[in-house]
Amino acid sequence: MAITAKQVKELRDSSGVGMMDAKKALTATDGDMEAAVDWLRTKGLAKAAKKSDRTAAEGLVGVAVDGNVAVAVEVNSETDFVAKNAEFQELVTGVTKTALGVADVEALQEADMGGKTVSTVVGEKIATIGENMTVRRMARLEGDVIATYVHNAAAPGLGLIGVIVALKGGNEEIAKQICMHVAATNPASLNESDLDQALVEREKNVLTEQARESGKPENIIENMIKGRMRKFFEEVTLVNQKFVINPDVTVAQAAKEAGAEVTGFVRLAVGEGIEKKVEDFAAEVAKTMGG
Repeated sequence: MAITAKQVKELRDSSGVGMMDAKKALTATDGDMEAAVDWLRTKGLAKAAKKSDRTAAEGLVGVAVDGNVAVAVEVNSETDFVAKNAEFQELVTGVTKTALGVADVEALQEADMGGKTVSTVVGEKIATIGENMTVRRMARLEGDVIATYVHNAAAPGLGLIGVIVALKGGNEEIAKQICMHVAATNPASLNESDLDQALVEREKNVLTEQARESGKPENIIENMIKGRMRKFFEEVTLVNQKFVINPDVTVAQAAKEAGAEVTGFVRLAVGEGIEKKVEDFAAEVAKTMGG
């Protein structure tokens, strides 16, 4: 029988497996939802799905380069102990190399990795290692010159922060230096035009209220706001930041001196934006004892 997209989505949402695995299960069981779940269990995937509601906020970021293309991928685990595991590190390395051939994290989930989809491979690792794991994000960047950097490296190409910088012109040395700068300063965007306008407006509103509290005339307040916004842009946009290796120049100036222009950057840090569930020790013990 024909399997509908709605059925695939329903099984995917209820089980936590990847789209292709959900479709295979439904195809093998003629669309029977319960039988499809049992099919997933026989493949060791249902065990992984049971863990999918557990917060995975640790892990590693992997980076890889192929010619003028580079990718950064965040793969999460529940504990940093597993992140130090050689088996997990091998998984992240494999997923990151696979990412070189796809455009986004959705395509990555279904990409071939040694004859299986990435989501299947990750599901099998969940089943064997016993922790929830997720391929959370990936970013892809192209440029004339590409460099990568990992901070707090756990292994080659793996760390807690992964950075990619793309240049037009220049060389890998200046690109690598800018990578280290990005890791240290975490700029919000490449330049002013790339900044999230909601962030700009929020900052402007705060600075406006602060300036008005001074009691100065409106024309003076306008100049105060312009000056403070200029300083804000210098602090949060990469090309306008003071270069950490030589604070006498901006990143854009340092790149120009090396015959380059920064065309893009990526910075992924493990767990950023994930709300970690925090439980006090007494509550944890009570839960364990059924209290």
